[in-house]
Amino acid sequence: MAEAAANTPQLYAMGDRALVAEYGRALSVPINARVRAAAEHLLAHPLPGMTDVVPAFAALTVHFDPLLVAAHHRTADPVTAMRDALQHALAKAPDLPKRKARTVEIPVCYGGEYGEDLAVVAQRSGLSEEDVVQLHSGTEYYVYTLGFLPGFAYLGGLDRRLVTPRLESPRKRVPAGSVGIGGDQTGVYPFETPGGWNLIGRTPIVLFRFNEQAHAVIEPGDRVRFLAIGPRDFQALSNKR
Repeated sequence: MAEAAANTPQLYAMGDRALVAEYGRALSVPINARVRAAAEHLLAHPLPGMTDVVPAFAALTVHFDPLLVAAHHRTADPVTAMRDALQHALAKAPDLPKRKARTVEIPVCYGGEYGEDLAVVAQRSGLSEEDVVQLHSGTEYYVYTLGFLPGFAYLGGLDRRLVTPRLESPRKRVPAGSVGIGGDQTGVYPFETPGGWNLIGRTPIVLFRFNEQAHAVIEPGDRVRFLAIGPRDFQALSNKR
């Protein structure tokens, strides 16, 4: 049963330049919504000395400059001063984020040269490769957080039959757009990078763009659906890209 969102997060220091606000330890959509709402609130109402806010699954980390915090609060203990300020600010944060979540559809060509571990996932689950594709593409996933590298979304909601441990030895090269399964989550590699997830397919869609403002196609709180396509459609979409 999913853990309910905590009314008051637990605060603890992470060194002398960051504080962590932990709302729970379960993989829970309500908890994650509280985390995202708190992050939005802090970014809209930044605390003196705050330098960054990093939301995760069930907690957020607030980075700060201790010299600026000490000067603002006229104290020799900037960590305690920032803890008090953060606790007060989080008490005013709403339970739900203002950003409206979207449903993002991502075309995926499964198996073969596009997903070399599809057979491994099928064998481990006792299913056929076709069943794996049907289960994976027939589920709507929730975006908990972005991490590992820009635009990499950790997606929750994977069918339990598809849970597959990460590779014992990560690959040195995972092609951009690869769709993988790592434990009980699935995700898409936006860039070519080393990685240890089981690759079951690939999308021709560009999921992260570097321009004047870095832009990720998928954001925390969104819902994702994968659409199974064939090699011809993959090539056609790649050419349009």
